[in-house]
Amino acid sequence: MNMNSFELLNSSLLEKLRELNIEKPTKVQDAVIPLILEGKNVVFQSETGTGKTFAYLLPLVKKIMECEERLSCKVIITAPTVELASQINMAAKSISNCKTGLFTGGAPLKRQIETLKEKPEIVVGTPGRLIELIQLKKLKVSNLLALVFDETDRMLKKEAFDDTNLLRSLVLENCQIIANSATINNPCKRFFADSTFVTIEDEDILKKNITHWAIFAESRDKIEMLRKFLIAEKPAKALIFTSRSDQVDNIYRKLSYKKVNCMALHAKADKTERKTAIDRFRSGKCPVLVTSDLSARGLDIPNITHVIQMDLPSDDDFFIHRSGRTARAGKKGINVVIGDEYEMRHYSELEKKLGLKVYPKDVVAGKIISFD
Repeated sequence: MNMNSFELLNSSLLEKLRELNIEKPTKVQDAVIPLILEGKNVVFQSETGTGKTFAYLLPLVKKIMECEERLSCKVIITAPTVELASQINMAAKSISNCKTGLFTGGAPLKRQIETLKEKPEIVVGTPGRLIELIQLKKLKVSNLLALVFDETDRMLKKEAFDDTNLLRSLVLENCQIIANSATINNPCKRFFADSTFVTIEDEDILKKNITHWAIFAESRDKIEMLRKFLIAEKPAKALIFTSRSDQVDNIYRKLSYKKVNCMALHAKADKTERKTAIDRFRSGKCPVLVTSDLSARGLDIPNITHVIQMDLPSDDDFFIHRSGRTARAGKKGINVVIGDEYEMRHYSELEKKLGLKVYPKDVVAGKIISFD
């Protein structure tokens, strides 16, 4: 059978995809869209940057459009962070005229209750706020077609499990359940035991599309090395990671003092500050965004040319997710680790473990140089 999954969609969705310059489905979209249209509970795993969000949004929007009555709250999509929820909401708007609503913690509850009066068909939010709205009887789930858990492995971690479990228990038994992540573990398989599991073989984006660089710097010299690198390389869009939240502001302040155009994004920032930082970075008005691992999972900003890691996370999965913020949608990217002696040893171990080729670099006289 040569039919691809997009041929199962309607003309309105196909037109929206053409406007976004999307002509062919990715592997995960090809595999998942038919299953969701059949009404199956589906849990799917695919590498970062392979189109997982549209894999569930496209068939669910088609289902909403085919409903005889366009009732409110036909689909609920929940995500572990405000940033990812906001991103999903934007993606839903980009492919349909369905009414959408964003409901996340930290935003005024009263305003969100007012938004529900507009009867959004697609409800996107973080678990805690969605649960609160359901228990207040402001968000009604009697018309619900599907409940989606995005980045589900993170939502099943110990600190988030109770909310995830409660949210699932609040919807009707015949509600379609969909979940996805770049990594599916055993707790996830147990939690969604009644689902069809789809695993898309890795395309080795980490190896094929991302070039890995290593730049040595003592801890006290790292930020200055970062500044010199940014001036020498002039990245179009660079995402800078640090494991420590308190270092985000430190890096931001020191770069800003040296007249580097940058923004900061971390957990302590309020909703407005986070939105401003992401919007300016997304639009290209600010080419450098400094963040903690808050944004390592699920943040999909197009055309990030460089990821710069100011340390190596203790969890190797976070290294993969950080790196995967570049080289999305088939593009190329550069992942740079600026590390001290200990971190360079760890990076060397990761190079062997993940099968990478890491190129040592330095910044001398305003230029990036290689070591033969």
